[in-house]
Amino acid sequence: QVQLEESGGGLAQPGGSLRLSCAASGRSFSGSRFYMGWFRQAPGKEREFVAVTERSSGYSDYADSVKGRFTISRDNAKNTVNLQMNSLSPEDTALYYCVGDGRLIRSAVRTASQYDYWGQGIQVTVSS
Repeated sequence: QVQLEESGGGLAQPGGSLRLSCAASGRSFSGSRFYMGWFRQAPGKEREFVAVTERSSGYSDYADSVKGRFTISRDNAKNTVNLQMNSLSPEDTALYYCVGDGRLIRSAVRTASQYDYWGQGIQVTVSS
C-alpha cells in the first residue's frame, strides 16, 4: 500500500507563488514506473487534473489552465514530487490532492478515477 503525504500550500496573494510537495512511501519505487501528480477541487466544482509526471521516463503533462505557470518536478531519491505554482490567481483556489499509480497508461493520466492512491488534500487559497 502506498501512502502519499502532501505539504506546503496555504495563502498567497494574486500573482504570488506557492510550492506543494508530496512524499510517497510504503513500497520500493526504484526501477519501476510510477506516475505521481496533482488534482484539485474548488468548492462547488468537479475535481480536475492539474499536472502529472512519471518517475522513470520523465514524462509530464499539464492542464491547459496551469501550463506556463505551474511546474511539476520529481526527486526520485526521496520519492517526492513538487508543484511550483507561479502567477497564482483566485481561480487556483482549491483543495489540491496528490495522486499516484503504478499501473496507469499514459492516455489515462488526466482521469481521476484511474489513480489508486490519493493524499488527504491540502488547501491553496489565493486572495488579496
